[in-house]
Amino acid sequence: MPPTSVLLPTVRWTDACTEVATDLGPDDELLVIADTAADPVADRRDETPDGVRIVLAGEPTGCSGKANAIAAGMEAAAADRIVWTDDDFRHPPGWLAALNADYDRQGPTTELPVFLGRDPLGVLLEPAYLIGGTLAVSLAGIAWGGAVVFERDDLDEAAFLADLRRSVSDDGTLTDHLDVTAVDRTRRVPAGGSARASLERFVRFLWITRYHAPWATAGNVVLAVVLSALLLVAPLPTLSVVTVLSAATYAWAGLRRPTFLLAGPAALVMPALMAYAFARRTFVWGGRRYRWTGKRDVTVEPERS
Repeated sequence: MPPTSVLLPTVRWTDACTEVATDLGPDDELLVIADTAADPVADRRDETPDGVRIVLAGEPTGCSGKANAIAAGMEAAAADRIVWTDDDFRHPPGWLAALNADYDRQGPTTELPVFLGRDPLGVLLEPAYLIGGTLAVSLAGIAWGGAVVFERDDLDEAAFLADLRRSVSDDGTLTDHLDVTAVDRTRRVPAGGSARASLERFVRFLWITRYHAPWATAGNVVLAVVLSALLLVAPLPTLSVVTVLSAATYAWAGLRRPTFLLAGPAALVMPALMAYAFARRTFVWGGRRYRWTGKRDVTVEPERS
């Protein structure tokens, strides 16, 4: 395989860092991208395994911390083949080789995320994320920043980086600039941990689709309203259809969890959750509060207690 640069934004060394570092080939590199020297992972700059570098991106201005980290990583990466990943899921042995093989077979490739709730709200939203997130990534050619491979020549890198430094969503911006193909391979990502964390994630995800896939957002709003109304006027047949669809999607994803039964309750409350999300003017992500007033108009604000 050609030399590959793996970009992994994180402020602390996690199991994912060790897993990816172990998976590197002799000509590959892992860039662990933090914000500043105050982040815990920066203390490991002189103790990293072979092939691993710590990159400090600096504080973001006009974009999210994640987008800022990816932009800094792209500029620091030595290879032409690039892989993005995250620190919140398991990377099994051979993960990097599989992505490289995917690229050689079909070009830019993304794996599929399956978000598993870790709190009551996250668990309630799990079927919706699977249908509206995992399945959408698979069918619509949406890049997931947790596991995507491409080469620099596959996009206009200068234009991409310029947009990235003015955006919240790294993978939404990448999808704007790159045609990707999903592989039928999922990664389970624990999500949430508290009701507030799950609520902030929902608001962020909805605003990402609002700016990067507006027609899909409009369709989702219409679908949510229709399903919620049908659940009120014809609860049993509608609940049966929604639950069967949820069960089929869980089976497709290889996920054996009873949470597929929550698809009906999730559909019932979805219009209210969407209305709340669209009424919000800011949201919190990674300890920062963002005001996103246009696709390329992002303000980083101090976090309110």
